[in-house]
Amino acid sequence: MRANVAKLLRGIDRYQFNPAYFQTSVTSQILLKALTNLPHTDFTLCKCMIDQPHQEERPIRQILYLGNLLETCHFQSFWASLEENRELIDGITGFEDSVRKYTQVKVWMNKYGWMEDDDGRIFIYNQEESVKPKNIVEKIDFDSVSSIMATSQ
Repeated sequence: MRANVAKLLRGIDRYQFNPAYFQTSVTSQILLKALTNLPHTDFTLCKCMIDQPHQEERPIRQILYLGNLLETCHFQSFWASLEENRELIDGITGFEDSVRKYTQVKVWMNKYGWMEDDDGRIFIYNQEESVKPKNIVEKIDFDSVSSIMATSQ
């Protein structure tokens, strides 16, 4: 058994060494739990461990779509799509509250001084306005540079 496990842990296949035991329902729950931890990279790491054929399966495809909406800040579309697929989050306590913490843009806007224009676009705080110039005064006398000037001629 040890030799078999050691063999499985070598090479590129070490992350999917038991594809025969893949369970869509378990994978779906793991992905949804990872979504609750955004903006951390848990969701991306989990997503990368699923091979392409399994990513096309119905609940996983929907969850990946929801994750894409969150990661690209399409929050209204996320909530609308989640409402259409409420059965996905059955049994995951606190899912909406955890995701809501990530999607509350107004809190971030107030915290960092971001502005929203009339079209609903959000502009982050202008860094140029916060840059404070600093006067640097160097005191170099002629004696300290005279030797450098003499050697450069």
